[in-house]
Amino acid sequence: MAHLTVKAGYQQLSDRLNRFPLGAPPTELLYRILEMLFSEREATLVSQLPVKPFNARKAAQLWKSTEVEAHKVLDELASRAILLDMEKDGDTIYILPPPMAGFFEFSMMRIRTDIDQHVLGELFYQYMNVEDEFIKALFANGETQLGRVFVNEPALAPDNTLQVLDYERASEVIQTSPHMGVGVCYCRHKMEHVGKNCKAPMNICMTFGGTADSLTRHGYARRVDKVEGMDLLQEAYAHNLVQFGENVREGVNFICNCCGCCCEALIAARKFGIMNPVHTTNFIPHIQVDVCNGCGKCATICPVEAMTLVSANDPHKLNKRKAKLDAEICLGCGVCVRVCPINGLMLEPRPERVITPVNSTHRVVVMAIERGDLQDLIFDNKALLSHRAMAAILGVILKLPPIKQTMASKQMKSRYLESLIARINL
Repeated sequence: MAHLTVKAGYQQLSDRLNRFPLGAPPTELLYRILEMLFSEREATLVSQLPVKPFNARKAAQLWKSTEVEAHKVLDELASRAILLDMEKDGDTIYILPPPMAGFFEFSMMRIRTDIDQHVLGELFYQYMNVEDEFIKALFANGETQLGRVFVNEPALAPDNTLQVLDYERASEVIQTSPHMGVGVCYCRHKMEHVGKNCKAPMNICMTFGGTADSLTRHGYARRVDKVEGMDLLQEAYAHNLVQFGENVREGVNFICNCCGCCCEALIAARKFGIMNPVHTTNFIPHIQVDVCNGCGKCATICPVEAMTLVSANDPHKLNKRKAKLDAEICLGCGVCVRVCPINGLMLEPRPERVITPVNSTHRVVVMAIERGDLQDLIFDNKALLSHRAMAAILGVILKLPPIKQTMASKQMKSRYLESLIARINL
């Protein structure tokens, strides 16, 4: 690959993206991707935008332009799903999403002709699946991760349906979200351009809430109602896809229906399984050894290779096999339970519940603490956060376990934060 001389605007944008808790390691491939998605002027302007939501007035102040000019640029970026836009109290609020789950994915969520998606797909593949530093940074740093798995609801036994909480059900997200959109699966679309995609459905990636509203208005997703949303979920179940969604209890913004061969999250779970790159469900399969006949369907379908076949140690049947589970890497999705033809598997609650952040603010703050980026989140040197945003962030910190409060305090080097933590822990 020829050496790329990085233009200043793209360098500044790369620096900006890496002030997110989930950034994008700067490599030659990243700069080629950014050049396809942004003009250099756009890259320079976007590099100056705040981490937190903002309006055109704020952008105009940062860019030293008129509000009308700022609106024009912001609306153009939103029309290409670089920014998300939404109405709040009569004002248009804009958000710069991280690369993943964000504008990288949005760029491939519909078939478009304004950019060469074949070239872009190949670049994404090289950046994420060959170099793999981006995927490692995205999924294998810290304890708190971007996404979590939703339990396959048809795999639950009747007694377990009483133990699964609403936020653990993809169906509940579909039924309660004010907006829902469906778009092309970024992962399988990317793999299609390098000849590695599978036959799983393409038009099945789900977005919710404000993200869905913005993407559907700009044609990057198709608006669907709750009935069609439930039909799509049943289609995903029928194809043994895993529901991987935002790692929050409230206000879930996305649920992808993932295959083990194409999807970034499940590929990461196989590569870095011991580092827990994806938050599991609160269930785990139990193998009924007296029922298992060693057919191997569970091992074949498992997207992260947590289920294997081993010798049954039967002296009368030397070739007999039985299923064996690696609980350390099992996602608890339940797909294996559904495909077992003899009911030899059943989901049971994990001994210890998996903790899910309350909302996106909670998740982002904890991720920033764990990755050493909290100072960038709070003291964004391009635009100081409002008192309301600061209050929300500190509110999350003060509810954290003491050890993570200490981590936050050390990063911030702040007597003010230390005194708040000390006061709340009295």
